[in-house]
Amino acid sequence: MNTRHTYQTGIIGNCAFLAHINRNTNVDWLCWPRMDSSFVFGGLLDKQKGGEFSILPEGEYESKQYYLDNTNILCTEVTHGDTSYRITDFAPRFLQFERFFKPLMLIRKIEPLSSSARIKVTCKPVCDYGGAQLGMFRGSNHIEFAGCEERIRVTTNIPINYLIEEQYFVLNETKYLVMTYGNPLEAPLQSTAEHFLRETTAYWRTWIKHSSIAGFYQTYVIRSALTLKIHQYEDTGAVIAASTTSLPESPGSGRNWDYRYCWLRDTYYVLTALSHIGHFEEMEHYFNYVTDISLSEDFRYQPLYGITGQKALTETILPHLDGYMGNQPVRIGNQAYEHIQNDIYGQVLISMLPLYTDHRFIFSERKDSERWIDFILSKIERTIDEKDAGIWEFRNIANIHCYSNLFQWAGCAAAEKMAKTIGNKELEQKAARLKDQAGIHIESCYDATRKVYTNAAGSLNLDASTLQLIMMNYLDPASERARDHLAAVEKELKASNGLFYRYLHSDDFGKPKTTFLVCAFWYVEALACVGRLDDAMREFENLLQYSNHLLLFSEDVDATDGSQWGNFPQAYSHVGLMNAAYRIAMKLDRPIFL
Repeated sequence: MNTRHTYQTGIIGNCAFLAHINRNTNVDWLCWPRMDSSFVFGGLLDKQKGGEFSILPEGEYESKQYYLDNTNILCTEVTHGDTSYRITDFAPRFLQFERFFKPLMLIRKIEPLSSSARIKVTCKPVCDYGGAQLGMFRGSNHIEFAGCEERIRVTTNIPINYLIEEQYFVLNETKYLVMTYGNPLEAPLQSTAEHFLRETTAYWRTWIKHSSIAGFYQTYVIRSALTLKIHQYEDTGAVIAASTTSLPESPGSGRNWDYRYCWLRDTYYVLTALSHIGHFEEMEHYFNYVTDISLSEDFRYQPLYGITGQKALTETILPHLDGYMGNQPVRIGNQAYEHIQNDIYGQVLISMLPLYTDHRFIFSERKDSERWIDFILSKIERTIDEKDAGIWEFRNIANIHCYSNLFQWAGCAAAEKMAKTIGNKELEQKAARLKDQAGIHIESCYDATRKVYTNAAGSLNLDASTLQLIMMNYLDPASERARDHLAAVEKELKASNGLFYRYLHSDDFGKPKTTFLVCAFWYVEALACVGRLDDAMREFENLLQYSNHLLLFSEDVDATDGSQWGNFPQAYSHVGLMNAAYRIAMKLDRPIFL
């Protein structure tokens, strides 16, 4: 019997919201009006209090899910005896009136595929994280739900009484359910839904055609690119880590976090992935988000911010919710916003580098370059010698972390290049001096006996984040020191099945029980960098088995049985896959599909 746990949902979205659709047809997760708002459907965390939006037959059934090729449009096919039907779920997104149309609208198209099935639609949205049940009011061809900040409406060509009474009916023609938040649908139902479906399909397929997808496992890279895209909140440019909260890193661990925010520590990886696929508009939107945050800060950055740049992300526990598969606590907010995390400044500087080195960006139009570069270098100067919580946000542990100083070093190297580009000798010298200072801290983490860089000065612990010493070219990938460091880290942190632990020492919650998927993709990149290309390809291919049925990846994977855990899908796991595939493709000299 296969006991591997995988998440049974696919996601749809339009850069204004995301929704999770379960194989059982239910909308398991949907937050409105923003990605970090209360859920309208939250069955993922509580099947009773989380509401329901399902379309089910009368009796036992089987189902399968798939995406329309090269889109974020999800199909769920349900078979019951000799009857079957298909549900097509999507969030409209397309160009209209010279801007993107991306309403708070979920469209569900239900069409019979064989002899008429009897189905029942259950629609019970909630508000205030399941604390508020909504009033239901009937219209001529819609139901309005009252009790949230704005009205929720379902417009349909299904008889309204069948929905209100949750009555089975025969599906003998195509039906539509259009759920809206705020502005209701005030247009013909069928023709509008079909028009939105055609336009949304065309939008996603055009977006992929305009992507530079390297010629190595393209199917996975395309799905990852589409997944990353809808994790960007287009209104501000923020990229959230995941659309979910409180999916446990491992069962019973208590490591249940809210990931519906933007971590600046991941700026470099996200922008690198977007750069590899040639999507500069998304890069600029994200850079604008970071710029808005930067100029509002005085002394230091927070590790994470809300999707509109809000600073206070007070962490609270919702005791009334059961939690995913009974895993509590359910948290909203994230206390890590209070932490000191000093790699961030380097991340921001590196994110700026393409603006000054890639001629597709016109840096001469930036009148604030000198002030901007000096502004962030000064932040590094103030924090370069202090201990911090590190990339993994230890809550009660502070060290001089190798990773933090690596990104300060890399950020200063980027600032040095930018200063040369704009011809500012004083800034160039300042960046060079700070880079050398960061290098001294990095070298304080070197264990000459074991020929490896530890996670922090004076520590014996190893950490997967130090693989970045090779990818960031602090260590020459061709050097013996790089090869020795990689060998030592993989010996200690690599699981027998190719997965990779972040670290194995105890933290605030004990020892981690699951591996961190992005670390495994970092490992693949490091292998490719040092010339172990066959190993890199083998390890990459091995990691593909840890997706769910729709090629979607979680944050964590249990090394004992390959189970998916942690928030899902994790944008940064998909970023890791994209960057690893690109690294291998470049080594294979496959910049495009051959």
